[in-house]
Parts: sequence; C-alpha cells; structure tokens
Amino acid sequence: MPPQIANSIPALDLRAQYASIREEIQAAIQAVLDSQIFILGPQVQALEQELAAYCGTQYAIGVASGTDALLLALHACGVRAGHEVIVPAFTYIATADVVSLLGATPVFADIEPATFTLDPSKLEPLLTRRTRAIIPVHLYGQTADMDPLLEFARHHGLQVVEDAAQAIGATYRGKRAGSIGELGCLSFYPTKNLGGYGDGGMIVSNSPELHDRLRSLRSHGETRKYVSAEQGWNSRLDEIQAAVLRVKLRHLNDWNSSRRRHASEYTRGLGKISGVVPPKVAEWGEHVFHQYTVRVPRRDEVQRALANEGVPSTVYYPVPLHLQGIYRSLGYKSGSLPEAERASAECLSLPIYPEMSGDQITRVVEAVEHAVGA
Repeated sequence: MPPQIANSIPALDLRAQYASIREEIQAAIQAVLDSQIFILGPQVQALEQELAAYCGTQYAIGVASGTDALLLALHACGVRAGHEVIVPAFTYIATADVVSLLGATPVFADIEPATFTLDPSKLEPLLTRRTRAIIPVHLYGQTADMDPLLEFARHHGLQVVEDAAQAIGATYRGKRAGSIGELGCLSFYPTKNLGGYGDGGMIVSNSPELHDRLRSLRSHGETRKYVSAEQGWNSRLDEIQAAVLRVKLRHLNDWNSSRRRHASEYTRGLGKISGVVPPKVAEWGEHVFHQYTVRVPRRDEVQRALANEGVPSTVYYPVPLHLQGIYRSLGYKSGSLPEAERASAECLSLPIYPEMSGDQITRVVEAVEHAVGA
C-alpha cells in the first residue's frame, strides 16, 4: 500500500469532535440514564426551546428523523393524495420520497447552477391546480433564494416547507434557515453540522396552530393521552439524542465558523486550478459548508485519482431525482432538467469538518491539482 494511502485524510472525523467534548457528552448521557426518562422528557423539551431560540422561531417539535420532519410538516400543511409538491431535482431522495409517501406527486424543478438550489424562475410552468406546496432545499449548507420563492408561493396560495437538513445556522438576509417558510425541517443525522448519535429531527415554526398539530401528529394523533383525533405517526425524539444535541448546540456556531474558514482556504487554493469551480457564496447570507462541493471536469476520473492519493471525496448526488428509477413512471427524460443533470455529472464534495488542519487542506488542494492535471 502506498504511504499516502496509509496516511489518508478522513472524509469526516467524528472521533476528533467527540474527543473535544467527551466529558460534556458523557455527563449528559449519564444524567439521562440516572433519570430513567427516555422519550419526550425534559431533555427534549429543553432542546426544543433552545433550538427555537437558535433558529429564531417561536416553536420547535422534536421528531425521529429529518425525513419524518418533512413528512409530518407536509401533512400538517394539508398535502394529501392527488396533490403535487414542487421539489428541486438535485437533492437527496428523501425530499421527494416524503411527497410520494403521502400519496402526492413530486414535480421536479431545475436548479440555479451557481448555488445548486431551486431556481425561482423555473416555477411558473410547473404550477397546476393540484399544486399545494414547495420544498426549497438549502443544499450543502447554503439557503435557496427565498424572497422570490415566497412571493411566488404567496401569490398562488402555496405552503413553503424548508428542507434545512444540511443548513442549520445558515442565514438568508439575516434570518436563520428554517425560520422563513411556514415550517422548517432539520436533521440530526450524525454527519450533519449538528449531528446526534443516531437519528433525529426537528420542525421549527412560528405558527401556534401548526405547532399544536405537529405535536399531535408525532404521537399517533393524540390530543391527550390515549385519545387520538386523527391518524398520526410514532415519530418521537429520544432523551439521549436530545441530551447529546444540547451539548453540541453550545459549540455549533464555533464549528460553523471553522467550516467557513476552511472553505475560504480551499477556495483560495482551488480557485487557481484551471477547470475547478469552487462553490459560490451567495450575497444573501452565510453559508455553513455542510459540504464543500466543487465542479470538476471528468469528475469520476478525478475522484479515482484523489482516492489513489489518500484523499476521499463524495458525489452528492450522482443521479438527479427526476431520472431515478423510483420516478420512471412520471415520464422525465434525460435533458428534461439540464442544470440538475449537469450538477450530477460534475459535482464533487471534498473533506470538510471543523477539526481539519491547514496542512490537511493544503494536501487536498495539491491532490486536486494533480488529479485534474492528470
């Protein structure tokens, strides 16, 4: 094995993060074990209050995953079988899958090439009498351009559910991701900027009506113990995850700041390499760089060359949603949404996490230069 492989850079170093907060985490988990309260207890309640304050909303509702957050949010907004929901074609499958799970149809929109987010100028032709909602995805840690999206939605009476799974802490014109539409959905999957030690999610809102509805929906539609007014789900955040997340939330701003510094170093180095297009930071707010995603020519060849130098990289996402087998029946063809398809062929995400060193970033930049040159 070549020596550079033995000294490979991790794509994400959760061990380093844990080492920096080990005592806080262990004390928080031990407190839950001592309490013997494990579901929707005081830790969840405290996390809901703290995250609502962090996101700038009145309410937050803990659920079992980021996917469940989207599912319950759409249902609470009235999405039912036969309806349509506009979603970007370039994102993780969960954004569209939840629409299908409700019996509705995802209608795929193309993206703005510089930010990889939903292009507001592409919405009008997608509107039908069955359209009920739009899900803008704040991809890779940067918000979509929300003002024109909100204007379009208000004009046509549509609900806006933000998929902020990758963007906790990001801002749009001074507002935190998740606080801008009717509902905002967060994920605490372990690799996220604010990640738990298992699955978890949160829905944030400023609506007391939606808040009350969601609290019922996450627990079998109960309005009080053992009394259910409607069909609901079992989607409850557990106490251990909440305790871990409360510790991590105290560090989130510092971690996001580190990600931005690392991204700036990357961009200074990679911007000098012909053919490599670093991510654009939109003028409307702060990027939190859940991923540092570049466009490169001959992406798959570059990825293999990086791997040979001990530098991992990931393709988020190799097949746009409208061309996934699950949605073949909707009739989309190659070329239907060209920007999403081009992004799927060109995008490559490089290692980024708060604990990265300057030497590691320099090494990644040099590896990219070698790979692209080869």
